[in-house]
Amino acid sequence: MKIAVLGTGAVGRALSGRLAELGHDVTVGTRDPGATGAKEEYADWAADHPDVGLATFADAAEPAPVVINATSGAVTLDVLGQAGELGGKVVIDVSNGLDFSAGFPPLISFPQDDSMAEQVQRAFPAALVVKSLNTMTAAVMAHPEQLPDPGTVFLSGDDPSAKETVAGLLRELGHTDILDLGDVTTARGVEWLMPAWLRVIGAVGTPNFNWKVVR
Repeated sequence: MKIAVLGTGAVGRALSGRLAELGHDVTVGTRDPGATGAKEEYADWAADHPDVGLATFADAAEPAPVVINATSGAVTLDVLGQAGELGGKVVIDVSNGLDFSAGFPPLISFPQDDSMAEQVQRAFPAALVVKSLNTMTAAVMAHPEQLPDPGTVFLSGDDPSAKETVAGLLRELGHTDILDLGDVTTARGVEWLMPAWLRVIGAVGTPNFNWKVVR
């Protein structure tokens, strides 16, 4: 499957590298491929992942039926706006809307009756938006098997077929407990897990953990 991963940070690199290892045709999207490719951190990573392409947001997204938004919530709508026509594409939103203006820990950047995923769906009504993977660190997203129990990963979205596509990719990544919460408004709940997630890191001393719904 052709997959565009928008964003070159830790999340984008972790997901694009792992999906390429699994045999997918992956291109990372960035604002300026020349500038990104010249950065030492990205160049070192790219040398170890020669099968992952690098292109502008639009060129990465255009041929891909699946687009992963691995950018921060602050730039999500701008980046997706640069990605071109998203109608009919499965858009996996991994972002969290965080406000660091008052320092750390950050605040959630939207009211309790909204979410980043809903903002994406409103801005791009023809896209098939699915919220997932935002409740764990990048390393666990890509390699949940590193934990004794991979934990639970959540899905939120309006289109059942899009959620099944995402669930298939999650299973490929190694996630075994996939919980469909319902329509895109249910993303509010998982996005508001972020304050708790940050505090758990402080308590356990590592981001390499996951939530588990025991039932």
